[in-house]
Amino acid sequence: MQRTDVNTLGEFGLIEHLTRNFPLQQSSSLKGVGDDAAVMQFGSDCTVVSTDMLVEGIHFDLAYTPLKHLGYKAVSVNVSDIYAMNARPRQITVSLAISNRFSVEALDELYEGIRAACEHYGVDLVGGDTTSSLKGLVISVTAIGQAPETDLVYRNGAQVGDLICITGDLGAAYLGLQLLEREKRIWQENPGVQPDLEEQKYAIGRQLKPEARKDIIEVFRKVDLKPTAMIDISDGLASELFHICRQSKVGALIEESGVPIHPDAQMLALKFKLDPITCALSGGEDYELLFTIKPSDADKIRMLPEIYIAGEIMRAEDGIKLQTKGGNLHELKAQGWTHF
Repeated sequence: MQRTDVNTLGEFGLIEHLTRNFPLQQSSSLKGVGDDAAVMQFGSDCTVVSTDMLVEGIHFDLAYTPLKHLGYKAVSVNVSDIYAMNARPRQITVSLAISNRFSVEALDELYEGIRAACEHYGVDLVGGDTTSSLKGLVISVTAIGQAPETDLVYRNGAQVGDLICITGDLGAAYLGLQLLEREKRIWQENPGVQPDLEEQKYAIGRQLKPEARKDIIEVFRKVDLKPTAMIDISDGLASELFHICRQSKVGALIEESGVPIHPDAQMLALKFKLDPITCALSGGEDYELLFTIKPSDADKIRMLPEIYIAGEIMRAEDGIKLQTKGGNLHELKAQGWTHF
């Protein structure tokens, strides 16, 4: 029997492979696998559902991740998918697999972070499951949101000529991770040495306690703006742009000068001898929003804080390219987080 390694497919190729024979059978299932969240309709509004899993040793390291921060982050990264659909999260469920390393007090700390996130995002914890793990900690959160069908935004709506927009700034979370990993290695070699985090509170905060952009969704409603396509930036800007282009059957041109990078992230990248734009394009875990708008809507966002026009949607045959500050064009590659 032929054996195919999952590495040959990657995360999204594997999902497509496993779900290819699952057509939607229910009229209430409006959107299945393939976007930030599934969409179902049972009444006047639509229900939006997304699930994400965090695995110790893969997605987080408890050597430098406080459990309270981890609980908060587990909620943030899930409700981010709901906001990426232009919907509002309403409830979450939390399921855990825990080894005997974890005490009740440790889990209290984890749930304190979950509670703080629930308060911040206005969501209710309504259920979940708990079981044992032979090794480490696994957290699975399901976020449930709601929106009128006319408000929902998918990945497949970008049109040629649309403007590509980015919220916040990119790359700092990846650089915060590099700094934490460096200090972990130094501590392992010299346990008596105190971590030197170089006063990089911003980058470390972006890694350990990211915030989903609920404020941006509210801004859209205030200025009467509906993006044509949208996705949250979890695996890196380049990777997410490829998702939009693939599903919308278009190309894209990103301008390096239009990609927002925090000054602290730029300086930290240079200290690590990394290219800041590479960190922004491929770093991941920023949980900002990447979206496209009609050119006629440009005036609605020009004066809004933390929203940047970074490029334009092109024809599919034009490919997906980056224009550097020097004016050179480069084929963009999706080199973000890989799960296998």
